Amino acid sequence: MISLKRNSRGELVPATGRRSTEKSSYKPNQANDFKISRSKFSDFLTCPRCFYMDRVLGLDGPGTPGWALNSATDELLKREFDVCREQQIPHRLFKKNGLEHVVPFKHEEMDAWRDALRGGIIQKFEDTNIILTGGVDDIWIDTKTKELIVVDYKSQASLHEVEPISYLNNVYHEGYKLQMDFYNYLLNCRGFKTSSISYFLVVNADRTAEGFYEQMTFSETLIPYKNDVSWIPKKLREMIKTMNSNTVPDSHKSCENCAYAKVRTEYD
Repeated sequence: MISLKRNSRGELVPATGRRSTEKSSYKPNQANDFKISRSKFSDFLTCPRCFYMDRVLGLDGPGTPGWALNSATDELLKREFDVCREQQIPHRLFKKNGLEHVVPFKHEEMDAWRDALRGGIIQKFEDTNIILTGGVDDIWIDTKTKELIVVDYKSQASLHEVEPISYLNNVYHEGYKLQMDFYNYLLNCRGFKTSSISYFLVVNADRTAEGFYEQMTFSETLIPYKNDVSWIPKKLREMIKTMNSNTVPDSHKSCENCAYAKVRTEYD
């Protein structure tokens, strides 16, 4: 996709390929705190070189369009669960899935935790200057064990039936599981006990309908996922070590961004 640089008013501006503010870039071994979001941590795991060029060297990659329909389903689901949160009653999906003992978690910071752009769950990593952030879709609570249950909403339009094993084994959903592990880790660091089982609430649009007719029908499926936070601290330390290095790391051998950038220089 070819992307043109625009300002906040939608006006075309020169694209420099670099971030406009220095504070958005990390200086190796700096003392000041620096935020790393869940998505940037994911970038490090995907390709250390792309991550380093972004966070340390300050390169500004092409923008990507937003997912307006996905955001709309997320917002509507949040409103629906908030009604149950306020009344502290089980959601209709809980009753269908044997989760009558579960209710949406009510907490004064819930709105901030769900705001990935301006807030999210915030936690400093160990004794470093790295501040981890992540915006969760929802959190429920098991009224029996008092454990928090992390929930992530997913919207799709697939002809295939949503089934737990195939959904979790899909190679393109590996990042989803990383999200769950990361959110559970942040909550644990904040002192909350979380359930070993998290849930993906997958809403799947029906593509077999005869027409649109001003509406789209979705099915709803809860996918249980056994989260694992044990691997995260080690990878975070590797990430910080990379950030504090003055050497640009190697790229992932399958990184298309790196391959494209390398080949393109041959024609400059």
